[in-house]
Amino acid sequence: MNAAPADQIRLLDVQALDVRLQQLAHKRKSLPEHAEIESLNKDLTQLRDLLVAAQTEESDCAREQTKAEQDVDQVRQRAARDQQRLDSGAVTSPKDLENLQHEIASLAKRQGDLEDVVLEVMERRESAQERVAELTGREASVQAKVDDAMSRRDAAQESLDSEIATATKEREVIAGSVPADLLKLYDKLRAQQGGIGAARLYQRRCEGCRLELNIHEVNEVKAAAPDAVLRCENCRRILVRTSESGL
Repeated sequence: MNAAPADQIRLLDVQALDVRLQQLAHKRKSLPEHAEIESLNKDLTQLRDLLVAAQTEESDCAREQTKAEQDVDQVRQRAARDQQRLDSGAVTSPKDLENLQHEIASLAKRQGDLEDVVLEVMERRESAQERVAELTGREASVQAKVDDAMSRRDAAQESLDSEIATATKEREVIAGSVPADLLKLYDKLRAQQGGIGAARLYQRRCEGCRLELNIHEVNEVKAAAPDAVLRCENCRRILVRTSESGL
């Protein structure tokens, strides 16, 4: 294949832009904010799980407290009725009086026990409420960090996308001036060779594989026509000659 030396030089410009585009794409994919957001979201998920558990505990305690308070109220009402009967003088039988007094005493003890239960449940509920408040605050704090990281990520991506768009347009313009057959070969080699399809021959060294040409290869390059499209014997990339090739 033959191509004007100027066209081959332009191919190096295309290659430089392709490398730049690769670097920009990698930078966009590897922004530190990505890992930061992922880590924060894991923390957020854990906090939300803990918050749900704390809210469930608080809700359970609320129901338990309501039930305990209802039990206390029922015992209190029953004791009040018994005390009213006792105070009314309606019960005259000594045995019935004794039984009534015994029941009032039992209800008083029962009420005391139930009130202790209410206090214990209230303490657990208060602890759960404090836990809910703490976790809610922590969740809000982590969410704020997530929002901040996402804002920084979006800004960085926007900046990189602008650079990518500019480099892509420049690449289209330069590639459009390279002969189609040469560009086709370059794109094929670039796909096969890790993104590098054309390399400069600099001081007798291929900048694609970084290997120096031996004397036989140097003589072949010297003997080649200026418009001949050369390939590196080692990496098979297009080898572009310049004034710095050292020939």
